[in-house]
Amino acid sequence: MEPTVFKNYAVHYKTGEVMPQALVDKIKKAATFNQGYALTELLAAADLDQQWHTISATDKITDVDKFETNALIKTHLNLNEVPPRYRSSYFLHIWDNGYASSYYAYLWTEMLDDDAYTWFEENGGMTRANGQRFRDMILSRGNTEDYNKMFADFRCHAPDITPMLKNRGLIK
Repeated sequence: MEPTVFKNYAVHYKTGEVMPQALVDKIKKAATFNQGYALTELLAAADLDQQWHTISATDKITDVDKFETNALIKTHLNLNEVPPRYRSSYFLHIWDNGYASSYYAYLWTEMLDDDAYTWFEENGGMTRANGQRFRDMILSRGNTEDYNKMFADFRCHAPDITPMLKNRGLIK
């Protein structure tokens, strides 16, 4: 939805006319619809995922539904309005393949993405110089140093959840 990028691809297929701003505004408004619900579902999945991975090998879980209920109660995510979407039986992909806690990782990377994008907004937008800085400080470094340090050096502060909450329309 970055305006300088959007205007180059969001065009009428016959006339090449740029999408009208009123329609762009509707798309942006629709993008934040139901985000509180969606975020709560993902938080519950992330928490349940992590709680499964914090029990010891000697713990005996005989009632998965009870474990799930207690996990959600423990973190105050047992909401009648937002029943769990991701049940433990859906988590087959998290066992024995390095996927553990990846629901949390989805949220973490979304937060980093939104926070990094905010740096671009605060520093002149999508310019070649800004892109080069991002490439030099993050993309080109791969796994050569601690990712938290690379991000903090790029952003000039620790990761901040505020841009993600704004992007989801949960705060102004």
